[in-house]
Amino acid sequence: MMPQTVLPFKLEPTDEQVTAHGGLALFGEFLHAMNVSRQLDAALPAPGSRIGYYPSQFVAPLLLMLHGGGRTLEDLRQIREDAGLRAVLRLPVLPSADATGDWLRRMGEKEGLASLAVVNQQQIRRALKREPRTDDPLDLDATQIVAEKQEAKWTYKGERGSRPMLGHLAENGLVLGEEFREGNEAPASRNLECTQACTAQMPKGKRIAPVRADSAAYQAELFNWCEEHTVTFAIGGVQDTAVQAAIAAIPENQWQSYRDGHLAETVHCMAKTQQAFRLIVLRRPVQQDLFAPEAPRQRDTLIATNRDGAPEESVRW
Repeated sequence: MMPQTVLPFKLEPTDEQVTAHGGLALFGEFLHAMNVSRQLDAALPAPGSRIGYYPSQFVAPLLLMLHGGGRTLEDLRQIREDAGLRAVLRLPVLPSADATGDWLRRMGEKEGLASLAVVNQQQIRRALKREPRTDDPLDLDATQIVAEKQEAKWTYKGERGSRPMLGHLAENGLVLGEEFREGNEAPASRNLECTQACTAQMPKGKRIAPVRADSAAYQAELFNWCEEHTVTFAIGGVQDTAVQAAIAAIPENQWQSYRDGHLAETVHCMAKTQQAFRLIVLRRPVQQDLFAPEAPRQRDTLIATNRDGAPEESVRW
């Protein structure tokens, strides 16, 4: 036994296996309880020989690595070399980083992503089964993943990487759908298709009711789809010429104070929308730039919606 330290703890040598990733044991227990490995092995292609690795033996270490803060395939070595964690999670054999990379490339060229979507749907159905809600809000947005690959495209933020589109349920964070996209692809691409794909993932008796998204989803085809399927939406607006004219036509007495600015609304439609929608305008002052005296002194944030109720309720939502 070592002498008492200054702080109230003691150090003691041990011959038992220890791990620096104790928190991942809880996540590994979650994967086991949700039967993720069994579902992966059933959905993804089986190994080509008796000595090959099963799909779950590739995916489980990847999930552990990513949840532990890893960023590259080489970070799998920390999981592979952690004998204590592997003993707790009953992972006697793990593939190398090179073997995992080869497997990922093979799955990407075949039906790997579609098979993972099947597993994801099974998990979604299980998670939503006990929830009393039948209508769930969908949040749709693109995210950025910075990459160091030479073939990675430049994003509008000036970094190389990808810009996948994600759709998840606002109430519990469940990811319904994702679409990998190159970094230079516009976030406005295929928003309707992504919404439809997320809707198809919902189990029987559950539906997407409200849809929230930023101005990249300000598209007539998405608005029309929502109206046809009685889905409410709140989507960031775009200040084109017609919108600017509609805002300018709002009478001064209809602007009301709201937090640090003013709030008003009007009715608007696009050339291809089948129905008009509410256009809520939040006007707030802008901090002036000392070297840009001609900069605007106020900024308008727009929300296009078909929701009922006061405009401030839609802004908060």
